[in-house]
Amino acid sequence: MSEYYLMSQLPSLDGVSDNLPLPITEERFLELCHRFLGKKARDEVDRLTLAPARELESSSSALIAAWNGGERDLRLALGKARADKLKKPFDAGDRILPVPLLKLASAAVETESPLEAERLLDGYRLAFLETLRPMDAFSEEFVFYYGLKLKLLLRARCFDDALGEEAYRNIYRSVVDGEGLEAKQ
Repeated sequence: MSEYYLMSQLPSLDGVSDNLPLPITEERFLELCHRFLGKKARDEVDRLTLAPARELESSSSALIAAWNGGERDLRLALGKARADKLKKPFDAGDRILPVPLLKLASAAVETESPLEAERLLDGYRLAFLETLRPMDAFSEEFVFYYGLKLKLLLRARCFDDALGEEAYRNIYRSVVDGEGLEAKQ
């Protein structure tokens, strides 16, 4: 029942334009979760991440487990694509990565613009998350889905074209010139 009160207070994230601010901050989302959810669900919300560990932690949520597994596979595919590009070995452990995921990772690695590569990967992440979207909009699973989507949208808004290009060029120059790897912030 508490999920109903929580979800009725959260603004929709569907159809949010890239050039408009998000209708809620992550801090406000967490504040509402802590007010309306039980301890177990609050703990799950607090552990939501866009960068799960390579060795997955257990979760009582099927959605979070699926998200973490999918993101881990994407990161392994990116690691393999980067290693292949450098003609180096890569150990994906016991994971057999799907061919479409390997193709996506390869396309991202081959993309000249790091920003465009990130946009490509974030588009995949959002589409993957949509496949996990629960039917019941007033469930704990939907709260977890909402939290992950909010994190993805916030992350995408952190990119700055000019600053990113400058950092990329500085790192590239430092590698070519043999200097330290520093990016201006």
